[in-house]
Amino acid sequence: MSATARKTAPLPEDIRARKGGAPLVSLTAYTTPMAQLMDAHCDFVLVGDSVGMVLHGLESTLGVTMEMMILHGRAVRRGLAQAMMVVDMPFGSYEESPEQAFRNAARLMAETGCAAVKLEGGVQMAGTIAFLVKRGIPVMAHVGLTPQSINTLGGYKVQGRGAAGDRLMADAVAVAEAGAFAVVLEKVPAALADRVTAGIAIPTIGIGASAGCDGQILVVDDMLGLFTAFKPKFVKRYATLGDQAEAAVAAYAEEVRSRRFPAAEHVFADARPGEGA
Repeated sequence: MSATARKTAPLPEDIRARKGGAPLVSLTAYTTPMAQLMDAHCDFVLVGDSVGMVLHGLESTLGVTMEMMILHGRAVRRGLAQAMMVVDMPFGSYEESPEQAFRNAARLMAETGCAAVKLEGGVQMAGTIAFLVKRGIPVMAHVGLTPQSINTLGGYKVQGRGAAGDRLMADAVAVAEAGAFAVVLEKVPAALADRVTAGIAIPTIGIGASAGCDGQILVVDDMLGLFTAFKPKFVKRYATLGDQAEAAVAAYAEEVRSRRFPAAEHVFADARPGEGA
């Protein structure tokens, strides 16, 4: 794509304006090369705290730090020219008070160049979201299954079934009214996701929700088949790169052990007069 034809990255208000329009496309990214691959195809890219499990081998997202989010946020930012970047606020960086949330959100934006932050929680976080938005911090909300709360939710369970659906609806309404420009709905029944999507004025971004949401997001390593420790029901694998990578490593190991690699074309002859290395 030529420089004159290159589109500019959307802003949070542009994402909000897509409510009810063409579905929003999003994936997570944690590195520059992966961000470059998805830049032309995604409306926004999330630097998710899932990085702790996907790249750092943590058992949950609870051990992710601000320093980790900043490190990966900077890497992703270097790979983006067309997609908007959102960075997750890690566990413990915003729950204590709106003031704590502002300090850490401002740091994330200043040190990564992200356009917005994402935080988990509904009614109980509405005041914090309003506090941030009033002070110039665009916020993407996240309700339903909130991975940072798995110890109180009892694990990675579907949220909002039965009577709990009204509470989840209240969460979505609260974050929308507080000023969030979009809300992620994770692991909720499809009918409830459709009800929430119809009932609030900001875009819903589904992950294990409904095709009727205003957009979708997946962890990129899940959909590429790179992260294989477990596979949630809501993940569709568009490739099996993990299997291919392991096969390639096995082939390399076999060739090294049999001295078939490196071959003649991979090594250097003595330099001829006048030739460089």
